[in-house]
Amino acid sequence: MQTELLQKKDLKTVGEAISHELGAQMITDYQTANPADVKGYYVGSDIITKILAQPGCVGIRLFNAYNEQGKKTLVYVGVDAAGKNILKTSVVTIKGDLSTEEGIVADRNDDWFDIFRGWF
Repeated sequence: MQTELLQKKDLKTVGEAISHELGAQMITDYQTANPADVKGYYVGSDIITKILAQPGCVGIRLFNAYNEQGKKTLVYVGVDAAGKNILKTSVVTIKGDLSTEEGIVADRNDDWFDIFRGWF
């Protein structure tokens, strides 16, 4: 047991594929319990690829949030192997100097229900 506690979870392995039936049931259960809530979100592959391409990024953390108009949304950031949000990244400048720049913090997703009406 102590050995298990000392081992760190490999964060890049979190998540797994589930059946379409289970996914549909989970979505239906949530929407039945929360009929006025946002049905879901759509995020394009470009921003996901940019987040995952950051040095040391092993996954993406999604935060519930409200946008500037007060509408429910998601904010997403890269996560490193230690489970920390990637808010700064190290970069080598064109002159060969080591510098830092801000990590990607993203939003601007679409309410996918409007895009994929009737999928579930």
